[in-house]
Amino acid sequence: MTAAIEIQGLHKSFGDLEVLRGVDFTVAQGEVVCVIGPSGSGKSTLLRCANLLEEPTSGRVVVAGADLTDPDLDIDRVRRRIGMVFQQFNLFPHLNVLENLTIAQRRVLGRDRAEAERTARANLERVGLADKEAGYPAQLSGGQQQRVAIARALSMGPELMLFDEPTSALDPELVGDVLGVMRSLADEGMTMLVVTHEMGFAREVADRVVFMDDGVVVEEGSPDEVLGNPRHERTRSFLARVVNPGDAPPADAQS
Repeated sequence: MTAAIEIQGLHKSFGDLEVLRGVDFTVAQGEVVCVIGPSGSGKSTLLRCANLLEEPTSGRVVVAGADLTDPDLDIDRVRRRIGMVFQQFNLFPHLNVLENLTIAQRRVLGRDRAEAERTARANLERVGLADKEAGYPAQLSGGQQQRVAIARALSMGPELMLFDEPTSALDPELVGDVLGVMRSLADEGMTMLVVTHEMGFAREVADRVVFMDDGVVVEEGSPDEVLGNPRHERTRSFLARVVNPGDAPPADAQS
């Protein structure tokens, strides 16, 4: 199967702090890969390297056949093929929902207003917010803002989507609607690389789960393998604290 994302020997340091210490893995076209792990394990840095929001210290990142570490690459052209959804919604507060979805289409893709608005409305329909096009971000709940952010990314016609803990800033009762949109995208065959702490979503939707800790991939496999029967003690201790926090010993007791 053709690779949508291929990461080889990825290292990333911030000064003396080495955050990624030789990461290798591949995401196939149409595959949903969920990356899990404790805070500080390098998950979000990995995702940001996947569209060159962070410059790798060494290694290769190949997206849809384009080597993002090639200094001659037109990175903006490649980024048009990659949708990115962040923890915070990053909507323009002074623009209404429809304008938030059309501004990049018009300025980056060169679409005229009519085409951009048709595309925006179709994607607002996809995320269940067709009635919110005239609203402003401050008038929306966090879950609605995140769904607008997803619709904005989809309006650019991406070949793959990157999600950086898209529900972490949401109240618990708002999480389900966002995850429902992501499930629909997976059902449609969208290639997705998702950093998440939602284990139920990873178990239900992911084709593959990658567990990271301390800047490396500790193990990867199907959800049943990694979440249901992990091979490594570090994975088991992490899942014990996440799934049944009251039953797990303190972190400093697990070495």
